[in-house]
Amino acid sequence: MESEPAIFAGTVFSLFGGGLLAWTVTRVRRQLPVAQGVRPVASATVASVVAVLALAVGTWCFTRL
Repeated sequence: MESEPAIFAGTVFSLFGGGLLAWTVTRVRRQLPVAQGVRPVASATVASVVAVLALAVGTWCFTRL
């Protein structure tokens, strides 16, 4: 019973992190801005860090099973 919330949270964090990382990589490769009105390097860095952190939290949730 207690593993269901961990599975749900791990799935949500993993999907969000993977999607954000894929989107950021696609925008950077096409030399398009990741966020409007922000320096390209700073926005790509922040988005990448958030994506990796979300993937790490998702992995941590899956280890709690």
